[in-house]
Amino acid sequence: MSGTGTTADDDPLQTAVWRLRSRACWADAAALLPPTTPAAALQRAALLVERCLYTEQGWEDAEDALRTAEALAHTDEERGAAACERGQLAYAATLHTVRDRADEARAALGRAAALIPPGAPGRPLLDFRRGLLAENLARSPQAALAAYRRAHAGATAHDNALLLSFTWRHLAGLALREGELAEARHGFTESLRIREELGYLVGTAPALASLADTEPEPEASRLREEARRLYRLLGGVPTWLAAHLTPPTPGAATA
Repeated sequence: MSGTGTTADDDPLQTAVWRLRSRACWADAAALLPPTTPAAALQRAALLVERCLYTEQGWEDAEDALRTAEALAHTDEERGAAACERGQLAYAATLHTVRDRADEARAALGRAAALIPPGAPGRPLLDFRRGLLAENLARSPQAALAAYRRAHAGATAHDNALLLSFTWRHLAGLALREGELAEARHGFTESLRIREELGYLVGTAPALASLADTEPEPEASRLREEARRLYRLLGGVPTWLAAHLTPPTPGAATA
């Protein structure tokens, strides 16, 4: 979740990487990026970390790619970005109960916060991931809300449309938890709109399912059926969506 999607001025390599990533082909996308520079190594690691979050597979590949990115990082922002990915991988392992790495996730994101200055392009993603930890591991919705709002403002300032789709979605999830149905519906609608415009197919089914939680019948069932269709099309990815394709359970965590 480190990119902004494809744009008209993207080079052919980045366009190819985006198309593969958005269709849940993270390993194929990573194969296009030999880790010969800090930027390529970091992007490759980010792709493989994202695969872990969505598929619950490929942990060793992600660890290997992350170690390479950490070894190649030279500037504070490069080190901070690698630490941000380290925190995300530890978060994903904890969320999916592979292994409890919550302390590692907090420490890594703390290192990233010390290295990535406020206002830097990578700061909004870091703020968002700190929100994920607060919401899903620390069970602190107020801390999560503050982090998501910082991430949302930063993503807006840096024109990071893909990250905005995530901040809209998670802000809406907190609103729904508080019973703010109209606010939640608006946020989920914005998240879905952005993902459809970007062609972020792997994120469209979760957006449809979340929006369904705010709609009455028969619209809710129609949205969930469309989400199921995309979920099957992508071979059951993201794995955690299966439980969400039925009527919602209050308090369920999402990635």
